[in-house]
Amino acid sequence: MKFNTKLAVSAALLCAAGSAPAMAQDAFTGPYVSVFGGGTKADDRTGDRLEFDTNRDGVFNDNVNTVGGANAFSPGFCDSDVDGNAPPCNKDGKDWEYGARIGYDMRPGGMALIGTVLEVSRTELADSTTGFSTTPASYTVTREMDYAVSARARFGWVFGETVLAYATGGVSYADIDQTFTTTNGANSFTEVNDDKMRWGWQAGGGMEFALTPALSLGAEYLYSDYGDGDYYVEVGPGTAGATNPFLVVDPTGTDLRSSNGAFRTHSLRATATLRF
Repeated sequence: MKFNTKLAVSAALLCAAGSAPAMAQDAFTGPYVSVFGGGTKADDRTGDRLEFDTNRDGVFNDNVNTVGGANAFSPGFCDSDVDGNAPPCNKDGKDWEYGARIGYDMRPGGMALIGTVLEVSRTELADSTTGFSTTPASYTVTREMDYAVSARARFGWVFGETVLAYATGGVSYADIDQTFTTTNGANSFTEVNDDKMRWGWQAGGGMEFALTPALSLGAEYLYSDYGDGDYYVEVGPGTAGATNPFLVVDPTGTDLRSSNGAFRTHSLRATATLRF
């Protein structure tokens, strides 16, 4: 995904805003509505891998080995999805994001500002972790965000009645689908605890530039962190024989999951705000 063009346009608009005439003392106060758009990406974690619980004791710290003791996942892992049974890995973890918000700001005194924001955002951001077995076969755990509803506070400072710099933080509730795919046709695979809605938190900051007393443009960075719950995949015997690596320790199978226990994202947005 390329942000350069969008960011250049936003920068030009913000520079133009800097030349706006001085506003009334109550600039950046009262109720408002905003729309925003930009790019979002999953937090890069190149060490992501699949974790295994071969004896199903609830601890995911085992190796899946063949009957001869060799590591059945010696081909390794990648932090994306794949097309087939082996690398190269695809590029994922980036997408567009857009949404709208309503909020209320007040100036309790001087240039300081405090406010609240209720926001709805939409994206199709997907982030995957894949493991490769010597069979050969691939095993991919994917998280994809659909939408999020967030409530945040913000604290800022107004400069010259035309520029607002602020920090923001709060809670978020997101629809995150978790799915599993594999090219292994012998074992059976059952997803467990694949609930969609996840709680998380957000923090970030931004700036707004007043073009008129009612209209401002801005730019914002936002970091989001959503818990992944207890999602994992039960690998069962299926049609595989007793020497299948997933069945060597426990003949009923092995559990697997991603080593990354949270869905973390970074967003860069351009905003347009109308105040009443």
